[in-house]
This record gives sequence, structure tokens and C-alpha cells, in this order.
Amino acid sequence: MQQTEKKRPPRIETQDDLFQDIAGTYALEGARTPADEAALKADLEALNRDGYVILERIISEEENARARNALEEIVGPMGRNDFEGLKTQRAYSLLRKTRALDGLVAHPRVLAILEAMMGPGSLLSACLAVRIHPGEKRQPPHFDAAFYPSPRPRLCHAVSAIWALDPFTEENGGTIVWPESHLWPEGKKPTEDDPHFSATMPAGSAIIFHGDLWHAGGANRASAPRMGFTPQYCGQWLRTMENMSLAIPPAVAKDLSPEIQSLLGYNIRPPFMGYVDGMHPKRVFERE
Repeated sequence: MQQTEKKRPPRIETQDDLFQDIAGTYALEGARTPADEAALKADLEALNRDGYVILERIISEEENARARNALEEIVGPMGRNDFEGLKTQRAYSLLRKTRALDGLVAHPRVLAILEAMMGPGSLLSACLAVRIHPGEKRQPPHFDAAFYPSPRPRLCHAVSAIWALDPFTEENGGTIVWPESHLWPEGKKPTEDDPHFSATMPAGSAIIFHGDLWHAGGANRASAPRMGFTPQYCGQWLRTMENMSLAIPPAVAKDLSPEIQSLLGYNIRPPFMGYVDGMHPKRVFERE
């Protein structure tokens, strides 16, 4: 029987030689689904110029309904403070609780944006549902990458997505954004005089935005709640907001798609950032 030739390890003679992908079996890959180059170019132009892009109806009505119905069963009690929202339900660690969101977390168009903005191997930093009820007031403005202590403007550290599982309107709490605020200098904060608007979009759509873009959940003046789902991502060299290695244990992660496994940190930043016991983290699954 002919034996498969074993892959020759890379030659390492200097420190510079380390900065290649030295993994063998589990070499780091980029987005598996080829991007629509024209769409990606337009998405990136909007993100770099305005700080956000709205992608309308990029999942089917069936997938949207499946995600929304799953979250209806998962969302918890109202928030604990004005930031979470005292009339807003939230839920966390969602990839441990349902498979209905996998296609949104690792949507090919989103993955292509992440790779273009932050390089291959981006991480899922947070993964939560936000259901804003009638009577909720506007959330305090903030930007998601605020806890990374480097001065603005700066290299893109994070990208967030908010999926509208119900239609987002001005009346029901659609997310408010301050266009171009990702370019603001350190210390500048939004005021009512700065241009801002409610990101309205139909169900099945997503707004993707730069981690330094100022935004806020809107006040819900309608008669019904609205459901949103927000996966947030960061560069591979940064710490995630939610501790995904505890939130999504290996027993769950081993059955997820390769794309989501990578987003959860089962990857290596060359040469070996993220190893476990001297090996690629996916070797953990072989021991289960």
C-alpha cells in the first residue's frame, strides 16, 4: 500500500520565518465561500466612508423566522440598567443554545467583510439577542470597540452586525447611527447637533458597522417589541468581550461548522498564537 507523503515542516531559521502559517493539518484559511467581488467592493467603500453598510434581505424569510422563533424561546428578563435597557430583553452565549443562528453568524458576505477589514481568522467577540419593548427609551450612545485602549482614529479593531429579525423602524427602536463617526478623533462624543438617523430595514436584513462607529438602540414608541440579533467580531490578536471558550464548551464547538469553529478561536494566528498544549486548538476535538 502506498503511503501518503508527510507534509514537510516549514524551514525556520530566523524570527521572520516564524510569521508564516506553520500549522499543517489545520492551516489557517480565509473565507471558504468566494466573495462577490462587486458586492464586497461596494460594502467596503460604504464601511470605510460612512462607517456602516445596510444589507437588505440577505437571508430568506424561512431562515429569518427560524432565528426569530428560536430567540423567542431564549431571551431572558429585562435588562439590569439603562445601558442594557430596563424594558429590553437580552440573551447571551447563543451558540450554545441554538443552531438557528449559525448561518447569520457565519454569513458569507459578513465573513468576506471581516477578512477584508481585519485579516483572516477574525474572532466572534459577542453574540447576543436584543428585544426592545414598547416604552423603552433610547440607549446611551457608544461604540463597540471602546474597551480597546488605543487612540482613535485607528486600525479597525472590531466589526459588528445587527440583524433585523423584525422590521426596524424609527418608531420601534431601530438602531441609531452617527455616520462617519468611526473617523472621529479621540474624545469626541456625539451630540444632537451631529447628523444621525435611525437605520430602518426590513426583516432579514443586517447593518454591518465599524467597531468605532457611534450608535445606540432606539426608543420604542410602537405597540410591539422588535427583535434584533447582534454578533460582534474582533481582530484575531484581541481579547473577545464574551469568553467564548467558556460560553461555548468544546463538546458543543466540535460539532459546529469550520467557519464558526474558527470564529470561536479554534484557529492559530501565525506563527502559534492560540495554541493548546503546544498544538493547534482543533487537536482538542481529537481527544474528545
